[in-house]
Amino acid sequence: MTRPWTYRDIPDLTGKLALVTGANSGLGLHTTRGLAARGATVVMACRDAAKAQAAMQQICAEVPGAQLEMLALDLADLASVRRCADSVIQRHDRLDLLCNNAGVMALPRRVTCDGFEMQVGTNHLGHFALTGLLLPLLKRSPAARVVTVSSLAYLIGRIRFDDFGGARFYAKWPAYAQSKLANLMFALELARRLPGSSGNVISTAAHPGYAATHLQMVGPQMENSAVGKLLMTLSNALFAQPAEMGALPTLFAATAPGVGNGAFFGPNGFLRLRGAPTSNPPSRRARDPAVAERLWTLSERLTGVSYLSA
Repeated sequence: MTRPWTYRDIPDLTGKLALVTGANSGLGLHTTRGLAARGATVVMACRDAAKAQAAMQQICAEVPGAQLEMLALDLADLASVRRCADSVIQRHDRLDLLCNNAGVMALPRRVTCDGFEMQVGTNHLGHFALTGLLLPLLKRSPAARVVTVSSLAYLIGRIRFDDFGGARFYAKWPAYAQSKLANLMFALELARRLPGSSGNVISTAAHPGYAATHLQMVGPQMENSAVGKLLMTLSNALFAQPAEMGALPTLFAATAPGVGNGAFFGPNGFLRLRGAPTSNPPSRRARDPAVAERLWTLSERLTGVSYLSA
């Protein structure tokens, strides 16, 4: 029986440059720590500067010699996405790893600065734009990876082209599921488009299973729902694995030798909710090329970011 893959299996990353979105808490914090502990320089792209600074200090205390940078990034604002990408391009001559990790979950309906529904705007469109803007930098690496974090909620997701932003009908959990299906379809479509001109860049995806993070509490807090907070607290305590374990599939996708273009990883335990990272074949819906192409075209139009042939 093969020993489960853990943090100690992350290879030496000395000399590598990584960017992690949402690096100040939850899965992003553990992903950043795991990469930094193995020698990578990690750009922490975060919306809240104070929280990012506190997270940086925490990681430096736990990982002596950690090489960390901090950049402002609000994925719900395409102008912020462009400023972040421009800053990375100005500071660095290549990018070896992009972890599209940040996200929001099950929020009451809100819109981004650009008028998109908040969940699909932040989780999918913001990362779609960031990846496209950073792709030239990724191409300069001899072996770059893009890892996009999805969720098991993708299994119940539908891409609602007739009401993509939920203007006519909005329900927070279906909207979240749509955004997470969009994340996975983006990762798989990017993988299909990359080999033609960018054999040195691969696109992969991961999901954390059910991991206990602050993400589950934001929606109930915004709704001021004591019942929602209680239910999420109990559910996390009873069923979730620690965020440290939830970050392992992302780290596996990002660093394990032999990972293929278009691979998708998640926990190996019961219902893929917890456990060590393993391959998780995507559903048939997630692999639908016609829907993926339509989503890609829509995403380019909404963000104004064109990948051309990738």
